[in-house]
Amino acid sequence: MIELRELTKRYGDKTAVHDLTLTVEPGKITGFLGPNGAGKSTTMRMILGLDRPTSGTALIDGRPYAAFPHPLREVGALLDAKALHPGRSARAHLVALARSNGIPTARVDEALETVGLAAVARRRAGTFSLGMGQRLGIAGALLGDPRVLLFDEPVNGLDPDGVLWVRRLMRTLAAEGRTVFVSSHLMSEMELTADRLVVIGKGRLIADAPVAEVIARSSRNAVRLRSPRADLLPPHLPDADIRRTGPDTLTISGVPIERLGMLCHELGVPVLELSPQAASLEEAYMELTGGSVEYGVRGKADAR
Repeated sequence: MIELRELTKRYGDKTAVHDLTLTVEPGKITGFLGPNGAGKSTTMRMILGLDRPTSGTALIDGRPYAAFPHPLREVGALLDAKALHPGRSARAHLVALARSNGIPTARVDEALETVGLAAVARRRAGTFSLGMGQRLGIAGALLGDPRVLLFDEPVNGLDPDGVLWVRRLMRTLAAEGRTVFVSSHLMSEMELTADRLVVIGKGRLIADAPVAEVIARSSRNAVRLRSPRADLLPPHLPDADIRRTGPDTLTISGVPIERLGMLCHELGVPVLELSPQAASLEEAYMELTGGSVEYGVRGKADAR
């Protein structure tokens, strides 16, 4: 379990993380989302003791990271896949990590096999592609068979088969009762992978809820109504967001589907289709973080 209590990090007059309080529970995949500059990487670095908090605490199973005598046995992390000596082979890199934490060398070969790099174990890591480097970084995180795992953008550079492999790996780790904390900018992948989401913006907590709940809060959730007399409804729905999406079709937001069904009955509107149109996680995320983007682009670049 990861526990953050009023965690704050300032760099001069810049507050990167502000009073962040949350719990990342075992047995679940918790997605960590936010725009560039939101404070995700800084938060992960403070959890791992790489950055010192200005105030507040970051605990792993009730202890700070620095308190573990063999931390790789307790916590596995992938923050930067390039953080290795490029002249070492993949196996030599992992052997060095294993020896530093009293991990049997046999675990090195197991980890390489798990991530699909056994055949290139003797190759210099500096010659690896981005995707292969990500796999090696994941092998390092798994090396000590830890109960807590943190991954920052783990599918960067992976092909579709690799992305699917990471998704299945995360699910397996969570099913084993481990704590899995994953930062990503890929909303579609988080929608498929995560059980719970933590969303931050400008260093502050915006949302901490199950994926389905985050999506359900979105105003982009709508109802599709198809009827030859659909035009009879708008005058009776002054507060709804109504868009015509076909000759006899309306997409209506802000009104429960049950109310629309009753209104159609009362007005004698024949219904050919009345179906919910759920928002995507991307739509819900954009709505949540719209006021928290620090590096947005405006003007012609926004045109589609």
